[in-house]
Amino acid sequence: MDKLNVSLEHWQVLQAVADEGSFQAAADKLHKSQSTVSYSLQKLQENLGIQLFEYQGRRAQLTEAGMLILRRARTLIEQAGKLERAAQDLAAGWEPQINLLVDVIFPESVLLQALAAFAPQSRGTHVDVFSESLSGSQDMIVKRQVELGIVALVPPGFLGQRLLEVDFIAVAAANHPLHQLEPPLKEETLRQYRQIVVRDSGTYRRSNAGWLGAEERWTVNDFKHSISYLKHGLGFAFLPSHYVTNELASGELKLLQLEMRGSRSVLANLVYTDRDSAGPATQLLAAELIRASAGFKS
Repeated sequence: MDKLNVSLEHWQVLQAVADEGSFQAAADKLHKSQSTVSYSLQKLQENLGIQLFEYQGRRAQLTEAGMLILRRARTLIEQAGKLERAAQDLAAGWEPQINLLVDVIFPESVLLQALAAFAPQSRGTHVDVFSESLSGSQDMIVKRQVELGIVALVPPGFLGQRLLEVDFIAVAAANHPLHQLEPPLKEETLRQYRQIVVRDSGTYRRSNAGWLGAEERWTVNDFKHSISYLKHGLGFAFLPSHYVTNELASGELKLLQLEMRGSRSVLANLVYTDRDSAGPATQLLAAELIRASAGFKS
């Protein structure tokens, strides 16, 4: 790479003279002498080979070329400042990246609220969000592939902090045959109909949470696909109530009247994979997740 003829300090002098309108005012702002500012600007113009300022009395005004150069210089100065602050943050233990696991049952609205609150305080920390279901969530915690996890089942050896409760309800399309039967529906009756379940994303300890042992079971990747199947009358499912608010309100889906308890609650827990080594950014994100969860009502 060729040696640079212009230093960051030269660009700062250019910006100060342009903003302040005179060498003396720029010198006062930069805590330098007027002669130093004048010399720096002269060397900058010589190195660039263009005239940056026109002088009217004691005031300096940018030429058209000067205005173009200044716009790019401002970006350079801003980026240099960000780079320096990033280095300071790293020196203070501020993490450059957080890996966050979120079980698919967790309300997206709560997650987005927490991330929106975290973003302006993040100091540029990158957040990588992973979405898993059932034992897939546990796998990532056990393998310590993330710094934070939101899981329904806290793996052995880890501590979880309760965030919120998610209510699962039994639903089917409004025209599904189950709605034509005399309520309340028995569990053995449900088993005679096709159930739509979400695939366990785990590798080793796959489970069938929520499956009633129906004679016919179709498996999909996520709750959104499950809702599509239900709306086409392809079966019934137990889904988090916050996923089907709009479909229930529009009448596309209806709640099944069950003899057994028609809903079940699942806790969403916040887990640190290594609480003692969690950095300030991880702790801040955890605090925002807790704060956002406090206002959730299933």
